Amino acid sequence: MSDFDVVVLGAGPGGYVAAIRCAQHGLKTACIEQGLLGGVCLNVGCIPSKALIHASKTYKKAKDGANMGILARDIGIDMVAMQKWKSGITSQLSKGIGMLFKGNGVTHIQGRGVLSGPGQVVVRGADGSEQRVGYKQLILATGSSPIQIPGFPFDNEAILDSTGALALAQVPASLAVIGGGVIGLELTDVYARLGAQVTVIEATDRLLPGIDADVVQPVERKQKKMGVKHLLSTKAVSQRQVDGLIELTLESAGKPLTLQVEKVLVAVGRRPNTRDLGLETIGLSLDARGQIPVDAQQRTAIAGVLAIGDITPGPMLAHKASREGEVAAEFAAGHSGAAMDPVCIPNVVYTDPEIATVGPSLADLQKSGKPIKIGKFGFGALGRAMTANATDGFARMISDSATDTVLAVQIVGAEASELIAEAGLALEMAATTQDIALTIHSHPTMAEALLEAAHTALGHPLHALK
Repeated sequence: MSDFDVVVLGAGPGGYVAAIRCAQHGLKTACIEQGLLGGVCLNVGCIPSKALIHASKTYKKAKDGANMGILARDIGIDMVAMQKWKSGITSQLSKGIGMLFKGNGVTHIQGRGVLSGPGQVVVRGADGSEQRVGYKQLILATGSSPIQIPGFPFDNEAILDSTGALALAQVPASLAVIGGGVIGLELTDVYARLGAQVTVIEATDRLLPGIDADVVQPVERKQKKMGVKHLLSTKAVSQRQVDGLIELTLESAGKPLTLQVEKVLVAVGRRPNTRDLGLETIGLSLDARGQIPVDAQQRTAIAGVLAIGDITPGPMLAHKASREGEVAAEFAAGHSGAAMDPVCIPNVVYTDPEIATVGPSLADLQKSGKPIKIGKFGFGALGRAMTANATDGFARMISDSATDTVLAVQIVGAEASELIAEAGLALEMAATTQDIALTIHSHPTMAEALLEAAHTALGHPLHALK
């Protein structure tokens, strides 16, 4: 049996970061992973989806470039080539993690790890072999999987999960997306841009529940312009094969509807991978959501066992997992690393326009009764946005009326995913809107939207009427 100071179970964005950081602290570290290094995010999630998002945007911009003097005639799509390009990116990044493991002295153990008692993990290889690995400290980082709903079993031929939707060799003529959340809307954008007739089926009365409705509106409008249909307050009841198509039975306002499509994507959320891990062998219990409760240092109720990422409470985000991996590694190495402030976790939706938020929603702040100031600036008045033909959306900065401290920022617009980092820094360091207003922003840039929002919150907008 091999013994290690730290064993990390899972090599996703949280697990591999935790393993590298532990090794950098001089701990003898092993990382157990049955799939490719990088986990879901790198191989079948964040990275491949952004590759297809970028490719589909490039195609759409070329098609729609006539108003800028760009005439793209006979432009087409080669999905096989697009998938090959996408896979090349994920392969390169996964191999890069292997090189980082080697360079930092992390032992990569291929196989599925299952706890077999305190201080011990059994690793089962694809060939049926078994090896026992001992640990002094354990970091659980096993991620999450798509939720499957009754009556819609995944076969990734007709009924797709997110992994299947990212691997299509041709664009379907029609696609039903069950779920109007982040994954559903991102992939709706991809396939609508590539020419599919997409219908989004959402059980609640709005898209992207949890994000302020006015932030979502520019995305909803743009999707409708592409021909996307949004069926809100509608549930998917059942499906059957009819003449080579999938006939969906839906329910809206108590009335049945039918819809025939070529493919169905089920994107109603993800569940934590905490089943069949042998957690009971070390006495570790789950909460009602099947997740592992942890403290600010990522410690579980069992001494020497930490947990990070999607298997712990909070949003299922890759960057949350990575930061938690660092926190867990610092604790494992005997350091009192700074715990993560949940308020400072940004959330990004890679639709067109992009959505990025950090801090509470405007609706939640208004419900709290806290006195606030609001500064909002539209991309339509932003010079750089006009030159990029990307004037949809706005930036909103919310601060405390008494202290001027920035409490939250919401951005919907081009490059929101990049702009939110400045807002996250503002929250982390308790900056004020005055701090943002005094920071010189390059001109012309999209980042000036935050500068203008700060000036507006202070009551002296520069490029908008008061």
